Order: sequence, then structure tokens, then C-alpha cells
Amino acid sequence: MGFLKKFFRNVFHEGATQAVPTSSFDLLSDEELETHLGVSRYGDFDLTDAIRPSYDLKVRPRQAYRHDVYVDEETRSRVPVLMAAASKELLFDTFMDLIEPLGQVVDVVLETSHDPAGGGHVDLYREHIDMPVLKSILYDFEDLLLHDGCTGIAVLNPNTPQEVQFDEHKLLIVYGSPLETFEHRLERNRIGCDESVRFVTEAEHVHSSSEEFHERFQELFMRLGMDENHG
Repeated sequence: MGFLKKFFRNVFHEGATQAVPTSSFDLLSDEELETHLGVSRYGDFDLTDAIRPSYDLKVRPRQAYRHDVYVDEETRSRVPVLMAAASKELLFDTFMDLIEPLGQVVDVVLETSHDPAGGGHVDLYREHIDMPVLKSILYDFEDLLLHDGCTGIAVLNPNTPQEVQFDEHKLLIVYGSPLETFEHRLERNRIGCDESVRFVTEAEHVHSSSEEFHERFQELFMRLGMDENHG
């Protein structure tokens, strides 16, 4: 049951009643659940340890990117978006390739949901870090960024403005315009465009983390020189 115990953060239907089953996991035995959570490969797509799809596989993981639009709730402005899923062996290197066009000095946001009792996510900000320094640090924490379902990171250039996010679901999300440079980098990393692709976030899913990853997150937080006290 060791693998199963790591999966503590369910993302199902918030606000649903408890009187009836609300997810594809509700009626599973421990053995059935552990078997499902132990599956990391779907066709030629390898998941990291961070996330698993629903038992009924309403969204089957696969590699592709699509175009989307983010609408700011306050200003109603519309920002072009690329969303991508990459197999584990390509994921980290693709992220590192995507952040390169952002410039030589960038800002960084760390996202954490390690404390479920704290209610939601905490975002931690670091301004003005040299890209070579940032990339060196991120290579040291590749394991955390790939396999912890409670850690996300975003790299941005507020002067452009453009942002590349490697979220806790291990999706790659690019915000801003123009997007052609990022499309080219996705394509050269063998991630093709498919506007019909759906992502794990569009159905129920579970996140995985551990105390060891929480400790690694604290190390990354300190290495990045975040000036906000985070415990």
C-alpha cells in the first residue's frame, strides 16, 4: 500500500453531496484503487508520479498541445494560451526549452498546495533572477518538479508580458502573444498540435506527494531566494 498512501489529494466534484457516489473511485476496493494508481503508461504516453486520471478514464492521457484563451475576470481582456501535455521523458526538457525565449532576466512564481488544511494554493514570488542561474537551480530539482503533485512553477517576463507555467498537474501552459516561438519549440520536442486534445484537469483526478517532496520544496524555495516566510 506504499504507493497508494502517497495519493492523498483527491480532486473530484467540489460541493457535491456525500449521499451518493461523486467519483469513479467511490466504489473501488483498496486493491482496485492501488492497481489503477500503479498504471503510469497509456499507449506511448508515460505519466510522472504526480498525477493519475480517473478510474473511468474519461480523459485518457496523451501527448499534444492545443490553443486556448484566458479571460481576465476583472478586465475581461483575452490572452492567447497554449496548453500542452508531454510524456514523462520529454516533459522537463520541453519546459526548459520553453522558458528560454522569455529573456535573460525573469520572475519566478512557486505554487504549493502541500498543506491541504490551509485551503487552496500558496503562490511565492521571486523577481529578477538571471536565466542561467534559474535553469541551474531547476535542474537540481528536476525530480520535485516532475513527480510532486503539489508543486508548480511559472517563469515570466512582465515586460513582454509572457509566461510559461509548469503546473502541479504537469501540464505546460504558455500565456501571451506572440506564441509562434513556443509552438515551434513544442513541435521540435515532438509535441504536435491537436485542438481536440483534452487534459487530465478536465476530469476528476488525484495528486500525489510526500513529506520528502515537501522538504524538497522548502529547499527549492530557499535556493530561489524567496523573501516570503513559508512554513
